[in-house]
Order: sequence, then C-alpha cells, then structure tokens
Amino acid sequence: MAEKTDLKKTLDSFRARRGEFRRLEVPPLPYLMVDGHGDPNAGGEYAEALGALYPVAYKLKFASKSQDRDYVVPPLEALWWADDMDAFTRSRDKSRWDWTAMIMTPAWITEQMVEDAKTAAAAKDRPASLDKIRLETLEEGTCVQTLHLGSYDEEGPVLEELHERFIPEHGLRMTGKHHEIYLSDPRRVEPARLRTILRQPVAAT
Repeated sequence: MAEKTDLKKTLDSFRARRGEFRRLEVPPLPYLMVDGHGDPNAGGEYAEALGALYPVAYKLKFASKSQDRDYVVPPLEALWWADDMDAFTRSRDKSRWDWTAMIMTPAWITEQMVEDAKTAAAAKDRPASLDKIRLETLEEGTCVQTLHLGSYDEEGPVLEELHERFIPEHGLRMTGKHHEIYLSDPRRVEPARLRTILRQPVAAT
C-alpha cells in the first residue's frame, strides 16, 4: 500500500510559532475555493461554503485513494479582506468582510477529478454552494506568518502588531489578502486552545 501523503507534515508553510513573526516563501499551491461576503459566524454564505467544500474534498480523497494515491485532507483555510482593513484589525466588523474559504489539494488533483467529485457530492444531498467551488492555484510568494493561540475574536492585537509594526519596521508592505489556516476544529476544541496560522503576503517597499 502506498504511503499516505500529509501536506501538513511536508510543507514548510504549515509551520509557525506563537509570538514569532516568520518570513518565508510560499510556493504556488492548488485549492478548492468558494468566495463569499459577510459575518462567518452568522451562518448563511460561509456555512454553505463549508457545506460544499468538505463533501467535495472527501470525494476527491476517496477517488484519489482508489488510484493508490491516498492523502490526508488538509485543514480549512480562508482569505479575508475588507475595503477598509480597520474593519478587520480594530473594529472587527465582520459584516464588512469578504472571504474565500478553501481547502488545499495535492498537486495531482485535476479539474476533471474536481468535476467528478462535485457530481458525486450532488448525487444524494446537493450542497447549496456546490456550483461555486473552483480549483485554483494560489500564488502568495513572500509572506510573514505567526501562530495565534486562542479565540478567533482575539486575533485583532496580533494582526495590528503584524500589519502596523513588524511589516513596516522590516522594510515590507502588504501585497495580498490576509490568510488564516485553521489547525484546530472549533467543534472539538475550546476557544482558548484554538491554533490558527495567521499569514500576510508581503513585498519590499
């Protein structure tokens, strides 16, 4: 039996430490993606996006496993942004947030495999956002990231330090969208113990 691939263990971009802002180069990586807008805690679009992403991600995994290429489904990730980033770092006005919810796929997953997985996911109980799923390569390049331990609502001070102090003090500027990687399952882990990688693409000023 072929060894199961676990991207969390093989990719440097899944490594981060609490209290440390680390600069790294993130390679182009493929994801299943769904775009949306608004408060992720209010259900609606965000809940529907996850309700489509996970079934397709697992259909892909099982299809790949049947071809002797098994892998661990990577954790949920998301890109977040707002017209005024103060709504993200200070006021935390989630109603103004835009987002892309996403799950990474191994490099060998093809567009056709994704379409087949979507068809399989629709066969029994069709997810509302199924047609919004796309396979896209995210190119972030140079980034700074850290590990946040605690509630998602407590990220503000860490992001403020990253955006307003660390990045400009190191001759950098923000270039891409704020990126979060959810290493913990909030259904099973208490808020104080949630582990989340916070990432910001950057470039030299």
